[in-house]
Amino acid sequence: MELDVTVGGKSLTLPIDNPFRLDIEAMAVRIESFLASQGAQTKGLDIRGLLPKMVKGIVGCEGGCPADAKSFVSRGFTNFKLEYIEGGILHAQTTTEGGKTVSLKMFPDF
Repeated sequence: MELDVTVGGKSLTLPIDNPFRLDIEAMAVRIESFLASQGAQTKGLDIRGLLPKMVKGIVGCEGGCPADAKSFVSRGFTNFKLEYIEGGILHAQTTTEGGKTVSLKMFPDF
């Protein structure tokens, strides 16, 4: 799996080697550091809560998508706009307090 984080035309790609043993804290710190380096405020963004839900939404897609993606999108998550993209991709987008648009796209590994 792979996670692509975009803000202000810049992106950070993070590989997810084992989605069943995801180090949420380490990934969240990397994402928050990247966002801060681009001048995006992370206050109010629940990255630590979003990541495991995105993983759960697409893990297991090899047998037919979405694993849980569509129900996750329909339930929503805090201040993120969620979208399921054909092919098992989950997209979460929000606008920070400073007005920057932050986009996270998680891609399945198949």
